Amino acid sequence: MKHPTLGLAIVGLGASMAPLDIAVNVALPAITGHFRLALGDVQWLVICYVLVYGSLMLVCGKLGDLLGHRLIFRTGMLISAVGCAACAAAPDWPLFLWARAGQGIGTALAISCTPALATSLFPESARTRALAGLGMAMSLASVIGPFLGGILVELWGWPAVYWVRVPIALLTLALSGLLPSPKPDPRPFDAVGAVLLAVCMSALLLSLVLSQRSEAPALPVLALFITSLAVLFAYIQRARRVPEPIIRPALFADPAFAVPNVMAVLASGAGFSILLLTPYYLVNVLKLSAVLSGAVLALSFVGSLAGAPLSAWLVARIGQRPTAFAGIAVIGLGLLPLAFTGADTPVLLVALLLIAQGVGHGVLNVAYTDIVTSTLSIRDRGVAGSLSLLTRTVGTVSGASVLTALHAAGAAGLSGIDGFLAGYRYAFLAASGGVLVALVLSLAVPRAWSRRG
Repeated sequence: MKHPTLGLAIVGLGASMAPLDIAVNVALPAITGHFRLALGDVQWLVICYVLVYGSLMLVCGKLGDLLGHRLIFRTGMLISAVGCAACAAAPDWPLFLWARAGQGIGTALAISCTPALATSLFPESARTRALAGLGMAMSLASVIGPFLGGILVELWGWPAVYWVRVPIALLTLALSGLLPSPKPDPRPFDAVGAVLLAVCMSALLLSLVLSQRSEAPALPVLALFITSLAVLFAYIQRARRVPEPIIRPALFADPAFAVPNVMAVLASGAGFSILLLTPYYLVNVLKLSAVLSGAVLALSFVGSLAGAPLSAWLVARIGQRPTAFAGIAVIGLGLLPLAFTGADTPVLLVALLLIAQGVGHGVLNVAYTDIVTSTLSIRDRGVAGSLSLLTRTVGTVSGASVLTALHAAGAAGLSGIDGFLAGYRYAFLAASGGVLVALVLSLAVPRAWSRRG
């Protein structure tokens, strides 16, 4: 493009559709009341969305590599617009869930190609800066999401959190015609491998989600997890035989590639403790209002917004792998003091810790995506970008399951505020300590964090 910054803004606007979904969390009570749901049932609103886009992410990235990233991105924007409108207008709960699944398809198509589109707008020497710009757009949307959701629900009711994204998607669709459109790649598409990979991810994510629900029988959850491993094995066997698999399993045989991916999952899982547990700490322990609690939580994403350009600056000076290592270390060190907070902890201190760990996520996300992008070939940029986004999803879903169990274990035998705080401290101590210990152990892997990688 003649004006790549304009192109990056268009891609960033489309990428914001995913983090803006945080606004839905604010609308959950209103949605529960409108459809007359039990508290446990409303969780399927989140589950079906995450299952769909998480299971399709890698497949959509591959389609972008073969058919053109702009085409897949634009298709995703159109489906997202239709899906959001259908959610807002759904007359009953089953149709709402079908619309929510359609929205997940649109999200998978659109955001899987955003890293590839962003890097295609700039010369290869500016790749990290392009990824930082994309990261800043997504962090900004995460900051805006909760505030926007609260205002929309207050003024126009819960459907507004979906209606507001329809013009955003359509505007992005219209502007995306300005983005470059490469010719389709004649490489074959492995449809069978795509199905295997989608089934594997669906079974894995569903098993992780259901493991959080006390009413879910343990045997079916275990069966789903075993199924995901069996299907993964089948995919690996097939990928070794076909000339063009969705993603090559041999990549993960190299510890220098596997270790950053594993650590990215662990860091995302640990970081999810902020969204999962800290809202209850702010409201029930520190006695903050809902509005003030939302503002304090948003500081974590403000930190991510600041960490993205810092990451690009660090990568240019010390390399992508040391920068990713530093980001993970900051996340762990930022979460660790939160394990020792209580009712007397100053709000300002909590805010500073949230900003610090947010900076760590901003630094990590850009540097880690840069590692994955530079490892895969240029013609597989869609797969690279979707992999970097998928690890965050897997980390978040698995983190929710583990953190819920940790909190319950820490609060065992106690009740009320004392029980919550005991579980809160135990969960944060285990999450932060686990990440830091894993990071130290990963130093034993040759080339995992060296500058040249």
